[in-house]
Amino acid sequence: MSATNSTERVTIVVARHREAVALVEAGGAGAELTVLCVEEDGKDGRAALDRALADAGRRGCKVVGSPRTIGTQDGGDALLRELRALRPQRVRLADPDPVHVSYDEERDVPVHDEPAENADAALAALTAARELQLESGTPVFVDCHRAGADGRSGTAPQPRYPHPAHWLTEGFDGRLTAFLPSAAGVVRWTQREPGGIAWQGPELLPGPRLMPGLRVVRDTHGFPHLFALRRTPLKDGGDDIAVVRAAQYRTGHPLTAWHSLGSPNPGNRHRSREVGFPAAAFDGAGGLFVFVRNFGHSVSYRHQGADGVWTPWQHLRGVRVADELAAVTTAAGEVELYARARDSATVLRWHRSGPDGAWTEDRSVPLSPCPGSMAAGPEPGTILFRDLRTNEPCVWWPGATGPVPLGGAEGAGPVTGTRGVEVDGWAYSLLIRSGPQGACAVGMHVEGRADAGVWWNEVPADSAVMPAAVRDRMGTVTLATLTAGSQLALSHRESPSDGFEFGHWYTV
Repeated sequence: MSATNSTERVTIVVARHREAVALVEAGGAGAELTVLCVEEDGKDGRAALDRALADAGRRGCKVVGSPRTIGTQDGGDALLRELRALRPQRVRLADPDPVHVSYDEERDVPVHDEPAENADAALAALTAARELQLESGTPVFVDCHRAGADGRSGTAPQPRYPHPAHWLTEGFDGRLTAFLPSAAGVVRWTQREPGGIAWQGPELLPGPRLMPGLRVVRDTHGFPHLFALRRTPLKDGGDDIAVVRAAQYRTGHPLTAWHSLGSPNPGNRHRSREVGFPAAAFDGAGGLFVFVRNFGHSVSYRHQGADGVWTPWQHLRGVRVADELAAVTTAAGEVELYARARDSATVLRWHRSGPDGAWTEDRSVPLSPCPGSMAAGPEPGTILFRDLRTNEPCVWWPGATGPVPLGGAEGAGPVTGTRGVEVDGWAYSLLIRSGPQGACAVGMHVEGRADAGVWWNEVPADSAVMPAAVRDRMGTVTLATLTAGSQLALSHRESPSDGFEFGHWYTV
């Protein structure tokens, strides 16, 4: 079989017509677009959306019908009925938890630069998408976008939840598992036998009230750990959002229970809902660090030692950061944190030093990344990103004089990969990224020598999510994408030790 190239059905749900403009512009070519508005808008708002939809049509999207206003007279029932009729594979929303721009000390409430109705419409649509997925049994994927970079209006919208990067992983028994976030929780596909092409899934894993984001991190034993945000209603109104974690210790078996790590601003209906998305990494001793951006736009973290004991939330002071963190583990087994600055095109790095393990902030990191592009590199201690000026993927590590360009400026989003890929007796690092209009591109360079050049090949398959790659214990390299029809598509390297060719895609 080959990966299908069917059109992805995308429904945009907003409070009013004008809020849909940026979400229409955020999508690539080829989607089938429908717009639902909760309330009617003025003439200017409708005209702006009409222009954006016309531009989308010229980009290759298929616009289905005119934007429809569904009203609020019967709560979320009308919205659910619309989604049932449209059966979207992806729902695109505004940020359900927008970032504050100032604070009203007298009223003790945050101040936002966008109407509260925008977040209300996003939450209502997320609830309806969950219901649709639960009753249909078919995954519904959700993209939530901030009003602009870091929540500032007037700039290009950015994802509220990061693109899943390492969502394809090998289990302890050698079988592969794919995890992706959806409206109703995490969906999972499981390889039936190590190295085989038979899979089962998608299977919805229990995890009520999870927001549609996911971080997958392997521990020192190879077990995958999942990190997400969970929404819980508060007794006095509003919602509390907490960082949660679950682990898979047996491939294909149930996860552990989702354990709450709380948040740096717990129990406050205004502050806790702005907690950033978690970044996590294990150190060489098996300890776990979990980092988030807090309400004050700095970094908070918790640490679980190898003995299983957690510290309380602790605060890293320094420059204000955006909700974009990347945690890496060095060759010495130390965890370091990278964060994109909120108010400048720079990156901050925190590393531990001294006998007490105190954290040191490094403001001299020579990176200017595109928002949403940072990820841990496949080699220990490296960080991958796209250059803000050129969009070209680059790699950097402490001690390097500057970023090393990797070539391949097409596409968007993070670049990830895997190391230890053997070619003619040499060890290579494999990189994977999106290409033009969502296509999958794979690059290779000699391990530790990215400066010697990267050989990029396009692997002909479009992906509705960031593509992923993993090298299993037998040396087989597997690529994974999600087709526009929401099917998992996979391709395997044809030889475990020779050449750079991948076989035909097949769908699960």
